[in-house]
Amino acid sequence: MSEILIDLSGVNKTYKTGTLEVKALRNVNIQIKRGEFVAIMGPSGSGKSTFMNLIGCLDRPTQGTYSLDGIQVASLKDDDLAEIRNQKIGFVFQTFNLLPRTTALRNVELPLLYNNQANREERARKALSMVGLVDRMHHKPNELSGGQQQRVAIARALVNDPPLIFGDEPTGNLDTRTSEEIMAIFQDLHAEGKTVVLVTHEEDIAEHAERVIRFRDGRVVSDKPVDVRRIATKILADMPVSEDYAEIV
Repeated sequence: MSEILIDLSGVNKTYKTGTLEVKALRNVNIQIKRGEFVAIMGPSGSGKSTFMNLIGCLDRPTQGTYSLDGIQVASLKDDDLAEIRNQKIGFVFQTFNLLPRTTALRNVELPLLYNNQANREERARKALSMVGLVDRMHHKPNELSGGQQQRVAIARALVNDPPLIFGDEPTGNLDTRTSEEIMAIFQDLHAEGKTVVLVTHEEDIAEHAERVIRFRDGRVVSDKPVDVRRIATKILADMPVSEDYAEIV
């Protein structure tokens, strides 16, 4: 197994609108190793969102190659891309993207439905236990705080045990204390060996990672380790362990 999980070589992305061409990415060469925690930064229009879509298998490069976990994804069909997204990547979005009329438990089960996985409820309960929400698993999103909803989204991202956890501005809708809580979870996942790639515009959030890649005008202008890494306060550590959690572990 290669130590390189994400490998982009000579990647360009051009969007066409009528006769107008917009070069969103220009000759991007990036490698991310297994187990790294990387923050992606850049101003609006820098190309970071296009980069996010490419590595998340939501789009394809116009030129160049992209390999995810040893699989060349640029030429794959849509169905194959969907399967890779389901098995290889856990997505966490700024707006949570939870089904409003469905409980936390059922929201976490959703990725397992696509593959008709067995023991769906047990696996969803275990994922919720990892983010400290077993005691809220039968609550719907409108009965949860913003931080709790994001933890449900993280549990959903974890339920298939993917090698890559991808966060798109995951703290963008949260207050400072709750953001710290979410970053503590991401740091714990990284400590357990997960590869975490986080898109953010907030410098203090990026400092929780170990490496920051900056985009401008479609190009990588900086790729450096974090000098002094911020360690998030583990607010969840003070939460009582429920009986449901004890049964799972």
